[in-house]
Amino acid sequence: MSELRRDPIIGRWNIIEADDPAGPEAFEVETHANSGGKCPFCFGNEGMTPPEIYVVRPPGGAANGPGWSLRVVANKFPALKIEGDLDRQGMGVYDWCNGVGAHEVIVETPDHNRQMADLSIAELTEVVKAFKARSLDLRGDKRLKYTLIFKNFGLSAGASLEHTHSQLIALPIVPKRVQEELRGAERYFEFRERCPYCDMLRHELQEHERVICENRSFVAICPFMSSFPFELWVLPKEHGADFAQLAPEPAGDFARILKETLLRLRTALRDPSYNFIIHSAPIERQAREEYHWHLELIPKLTKIAGFEWGTGFYINPTSPEQAATLLRDIQIG
Repeated sequence: MSELRRDPIIGRWNIIEADDPAGPEAFEVETHANSGGKCPFCFGNEGMTPPEIYVVRPPGGAANGPGWSLRVVANKFPALKIEGDLDRQGMGVYDWCNGVGAHEVIVETPDHNRQMADLSIAELTEVVKAFKARSLDLRGDKRLKYTLIFKNFGLSAGASLEHTHSQLIALPIVPKRVQEELRGAERYFEFRERCPYCDMLRHELQEHERVICENRSFVAICPFMSSFPFELWVLPKEHGADFAQLAPEPAGDFARILKETLLRLRTALRDPSYNFIIHSAPIERQAREEYHWHLELIPKLTKIAGFEWGTGFYINPTSPEQAATLLRDIQIG
């Protein structure tokens, strides 16, 4: 029989197949063949992108030219633009403002044929540092209220270019999903005077049934109330609400566990498309005892259909316990 499981933070219920869960072989996975053509993110094509905002290259190298190992540029087709005024207005029951914000692309390597999982720990640490540096820089703009860092890998996950990259969008409003998480965490904290994510971590590390892997600073789990098959979260063991405050040593540990989880997913699920999102507190001065930043990663194995849209419930054909066991048992060398 399936189980109904409740998310203790946002209150959403999901339907989990616990008795006869679907394994990796049950899902169709798209291939990621190199399509060829001229890629704007490759060496020598720097002129095809906007000027670099942030870069890792040896001293003395020419700006906006070859020789880099990581680049951050403005998105050529941005969802939001940094120029202009918000100009908030109301029309009867409706509110609107101009599409002011920032939309940046983090090109993780000049090598077109490597995935994020193929990067060395040192290279991935530079990616994490870029995430942090751009988050900190953009919060100097008082119009911006929230910074979202995410990655789309594969066509079905929304990646329009196959060259590995991540994205950052800074918004003038706090997204509804983030507000739901904050309110849910606040309710939990008011009742128990503890961070719900810290409690979740303690429970998972004690029970260990849904733990995939861990290191000094981070743990990767398949959450109890997983909405999607093989969904996983990476959480820092030490409480912190703001990803941008990540210290240098834990940044390296974050890179290590990110690489490990990506390799485990690629091996277990035959290189699936996926999305990951870093959930962090809004841009604000207050410290949040009730919130805990984390990364959520969703392999693209199923489709959202009428039931999900109509109810807000998700049907997950693979229990997180089975998913965690399969991922934990993968040998990655």
